[in-house]
Amino acid sequence: MKKLLLIAATFISTLAFSQSEMYTKKMKQNLQLLDSVKSAQDFIDLSASFERVGDAEKTQWLPYYYAAYAYYMTGWIDPKADKDKVGAKSTDLLAKAEALETNNSEIFCMKQMIAVQEMTVDAMNRWQTYGKEATAALENAKKADPTNPRPYMLDGQTVINTPEAFGGGKANAKPLLQKAVELFATFKPASELHPSWGKKQAEDLLAQCNK
Repeated sequence: MKKLLLIAATFISTLAFSQSEMYTKKMKQNLQLLDSVKSAQDFIDLSASFERVGDAEKTQWLPYYYAAYAYYMTGWIDPKADKDKVGAKSTDLLAKAEALETNNSEIFCMKQMIAVQEMTVDAMNRWQTYGKEATAALENAKKADPTNPRPYMLDGQTVINTPEAFGGGKANAKPLLQKAVELFATFKPASELHPSWGKKQAEDLLAQCNK
């Protein structure tokens, strides 16, 4: 009986390891594509691939996070994209991630990015609604993980693109971007699959502030 239990335990352990190995392999493949795809359709296909990984795993939030990120990218890649539809789909995918991982800094950052994209549809009339959502999301991102550089990079990016009359401009963005660059110097993702993007973007934006 003990021998049978040991065999069963070994089989279950081997199966779990195999599934984990397959998950990691597929995620790595998708992440490589995330850095190389160019067209809106490629991003849509990649988003669907990440979502399938999430549906298969059921307990991992990262596939849904990246599915939301990839779909969100279509709103910038395709000039004809309906940003409201892109935002709705991205938000739905992100909700699946948040159902598995609450109070997560990266998820809050993604919420800010989606809100900013939807605000650009009609900034004059939408800034009060989506602007507040974006600001709240970044504040929550900073609280959830004070060592994460991405909230500061996104904050600086927003400020540098905001007119000085409304509190924006290079001078106001510079401290935020300096903070982001400083944090990127020491930030280490929780794993090779966790978000690591934004360092060069922060450095480029800081360089703009110094011109």
